[in-house]
Amino acid sequence: MSISNITVYMPSVLTLIGIPGLESVQCWIGIPFCAIYLVAMIGNSLLLIIIKSEGSLHEPLYIFLGMLGATDIALASSIMPKMLGIFWFNMPEIYFDSCLLQMWFIHTFQCIESGILMAMALDRYVAICYPLRHAIIFTHQLVIQIGTVVVLRAAILVAPCLVLIKCRFQLYHITVILHSYCEHMAIVKLAAANVQVNKIYGLFVAFTVAGFDLTFITLSYIQIFITVFHLPQKEARFKAFNTCIAHICVFLQFYLLAFFSFFTHRFGSHIPPYIHILFSSIYLLVPPFLNPLVYGAKTTQIRIHVVKMFCS
Repeated sequence: MSISNITVYMPSVLTLIGIPGLESVQCWIGIPFCAIYLVAMIGNSLLLIIIKSEGSLHEPLYIFLGMLGATDIALASSIMPKMLGIFWFNMPEIYFDSCLLQMWFIHTFQCIESGILMAMALDRYVAICYPLRHAIIFTHQLVIQIGTVVVLRAAILVAPCLVLIKCRFQLYHITVILHSYCEHMAIVKLAAANVQVNKIYGLFVAFTVAGFDLTFITLSYIQIFITVFHLPQKEARFKAFNTCIAHICVFLQFYLLAFFSFFTHRFGSHIPPYIHILFSSIYLLVPPFLNPLVYGAKTTQIRIHVVKMFCS
């Protein structure tokens, strides 16, 4: 898109295009997106109800799983209502401050989800490598402390992105965001100023959170696999490995989609915009959709309680 010499001073309203190049079929694209969102809401809500109501599930693993479900509900709900408003009701306008708030919510919940996945990997590491000490180490107090640190880390790291945009940029080339939701780089690219600081800080946050969490998760699972393969009994090895399959599936789908979205937005100039926007939207919606299905299918205790709930 060519940039004109006309600039807008502190626009009060921005316009979200949706999916560039697919505007004519966005109403149809909204149908599977809405279905995914509804399944995510129902699945995660059911997960939270089961974990809260069943005393036997008040263990660190399931508490972290409940935190993940709550984060997934918040993340999906921060983008889908506005996205469906664009797709179905031709409501592309969004107030500038509301756009910044949506950006902060989205990236904060993404960082929280990454932190919870790291905490779940740590829990599995202690449970498998030091089973006799797991109950002593992972007390409810420690779980609350980990959850608090994860939330504060995300909120504090993402907040400067919002402040840098609000304080550094007054003039904007255009007020049209080529995206279906308010994403950090999509907003930064509108500014008629040097955006290098914002780009660098965005990269810093991404690599600090994802780099640290992914490294920690990888090292934890390497140690877990070493321990599992040294177990003398084949049945014990299979049981220990089976408890990790659901977590591995969730980690892979979350980080693979995250890195694809991140790098295509910054370096994928040759990729058609609609491909990038579709994958960015899928990246935010698929984890909340898949997480309750994966954990419901692979976690025996949750599966049993789901069956009991529906049978009763």
